[in-house]
Amino acid sequence: MVQCVTLKEEEIQDNSKELEVTIETIHLLREKLSKTKEYTSQIKSQITRDFSCMKEYIERQERHTLVFIEQEQKAAEEKIEEVIHQLCIEVDRLTDITAKTVSDEVAEHDTLPERHRYRDLPSIMNKITLDDKLNVVKSAVEVLKRKLEILLSEKYPEQFPPVEPPDLCQETSACSLSPESAVKSPEPMSSSRFSQWADDVTFDVRRVYERLAVTAQNRKVMVSSHPTDYGPSPNRFCISQVTCSQSFSTGCHYWEVITKDSDGWAVGVAHKMIGKREKLGRTEHSWCVEWLGPRKQLSAWHRNQETLLHKDKPLKVGVFLELQKKTVSFYSITDEEMLLHAFEISTSDPLYPAFWLYGLEINGSLTISHANGT
Repeated sequence: MVQCVTLKEEEIQDNSKELEVTIETIHLLREKLSKTKEYTSQIKSQITRDFSCMKEYIERQERHTLVFIEQEQKAAEEKIEEVIHQLCIEVDRLTDITAKTVSDEVAEHDTLPERHRYRDLPSIMNKITLDDKLNVVKSAVEVLKRKLEILLSEKYPEQFPPVEPPDLCQETSACSLSPESAVKSPEPMSSSRFSQWADDVTFDVRRVYERLAVTAQNRKVMVSSHPTDYGPSPNRFCISQVTCSQSFSTGCHYWEVITKDSDGWAVGVAHKMIGKREKLGRTEHSWCVEWLGPRKQLSAWHRNQETLLHKDKPLKVGVFLELQKKTVSFYSITDEEMLLHAFEISTSDPLYPAFWLYGLEINGSLTISHANGT
């Protein structure tokens, strides 16, 4: 009987100790929960302050940029008004000279200086370069935006996941992510970031200039010293140019072009109706980056307007076409990708990969990489 009572006392003591430990554990967990909430609140406040500082900085830069644009606009308007004023003076003076009945000697003496000044007016007009200045500002803002996206998504891919929810339809979710937001694989070729959008594109022998030879299963185009017998085609280019057979009107698409074997080329996209004599980037519905070896100059072209890129010659160019966002971006592909330029696309018609080759460079070539990046 005594032994039974002892066992019960020991059981009560054990239960009491377990209860104390449990209560103490609950107390510690509650303290930890409280500290976690407090710490999280501090971090959120700090992040809010940091983002506020960044937004304030960006908004300040925005204000300064808009002020600059307004100043440039005002300066351009003043120049135009000056030209108009000078033209009005010329009209008045020429009208007076015409109305006067004077001797030939006086008329000749008065008229020639006016004509001379009138011929100088186009040089004044050429100084009005507002479009060029604003395009430089626009390109700089685009580059800043891209660099910020790359910094956040590449340097901190886990901390900054894609904003869009993952349960959207496949095309929408894929296209809503910018190329910088795609997760990189361990492979050193960063073009794998675009692998889900890679397309197998090939040169179209019906739309290739007769002195461009297409080989390697229509993946390589080379400047030839003699015409190639492709047969008649109503859409064949009359300049050193070629498009691909494939066109795109929806979704996201990516392809790469090896450019190291040519010292003069352009890589871009174009509407099907680009003229047989119209060079890539010189029309309303064509966009490209272009390298000219003799000038050692990389440029972006659209609507016959050139934007100097001030970058070295790319050995391989990646083209990313986002038709949902209406943008086309060009990248230099080496061990990592570097954005060269991005355009906004102003057409809803199907677009074709398009290329130009320097016609005087015999054997200069462009090669389309396979979809797997090789």
